[in-house]
Amino acid sequence: MKAMLLRETATLAQNPTPLSFKNMPEPKFDAGEVLIRVTACGVCHTELDEIEGRMKPKLPIVLGHQVVGVIVGVRSLQTSGKDNQQQRLEALLSNQRVGVAWIASACGECNFCKTGQENLCPQFKATGRDMDGGYAEYMKVRADFVHPIPDSLSDSEAAPLLCAGAIGYRSLRLSNIKDGQSLGLMGFGGSNHLVLKLAKHKFPSSNIFVFSRNAEEREFALSLGAAWAGAIDQSPLEALDAVIDTTPVWGPVMEALKYLRPGGRLVVNAIRKEEHDKGQFLELDYPTQLWMEKEIKSVANVTRADVREFLQVAAEASIKPEFQEYDLKDANKALIEMKQGKIRGSKVLRM
Repeated sequence: MKAMLLRETATLAQNPTPLSFKNMPEPKFDAGEVLIRVTACGVCHTELDEIEGRMKPKLPIVLGHQVVGVIVGVRSLQTSGKDNQQQRLEALLSNQRVGVAWIASACGECNFCKTGQENLCPQFKATGRDMDGGYAEYMKVRADFVHPIPDSLSDSEAAPLLCAGAIGYRSLRLSNIKDGQSLGLMGFGGSNHLVLKLAKHKFPSSNIFVFSRNAEEREFALSLGAAWAGAIDQSPLEALDAVIDTTPVWGPVMEALKYLRPGGRLVVNAIRKEEHDKGQFLELDYPTQLWMEKEIKSVANVTRADVREFLQVAAEASIKPEFQEYDLKDANKALIEMKQGKIRGSKVLRM
């Protein structure tokens, strides 16, 4: 199979082509796993964190955790003497169009797993970090961690929903806003443009304020129904009840805290943060940024329920991403353009 392989970490400035286009053997899948023929895979900023070493992936590895494809092989948990129920399961799964998200497995036994917080499981494993992902023609995954794709979504439309959409769905839920309250979105890339569409659907009376360094992104936000769009350091028209930050640096976090109402909540939707442009990390001025019972809440991973619930909502409300398509061999180009901020919505690799 053809695949894009990451062998070592380095900044894109040091190595602008970190992924190598390779011919590799198809994955051998074990009991309880399925083999998927990949048709599309979204490109996520988390892959930049892996490539540049802010997150440590297993090396060498095939990246990619917004995967859409078709199941072409099923191996049941019982390897011999299959009963009718197992045969029906295999028949049901075979040829099914499914998605694979960031969550590739969790233990199922710890307190987090038993209380609906499998995203916090100490044995959490991530697609494209702990095991090979979707920057390839085939991949394997546990059968209970795939997600049926609604018929109304194309492969390229569905791929960004599996991470950018699902983590945005979780972020919006953790923001605790109610209809009529104001929401700020820091950064307007693959995730927050979907959050805006989702928030417009769920909270039609709420004003949504978008902050972006990029003038084209601000115009894009207004075209999708934002009440206001400005630069990161530009004060909005009113104080905000909640802000969702998806930027890779600390500066927007510090600005967002200034814009919150008393009792407001900032949700940080990022696995890692790069250094601030001035080489600084988070530095709070307590009286102006955190006092008055303001909160900072981080988002860690997604659960299977997040993915499946959001796919259903997206299908029902016709929430679809804006996206650009690239051939698999052009993954390095897609990553560089993402790093440079040349993005309108999401980027998707087609096999």
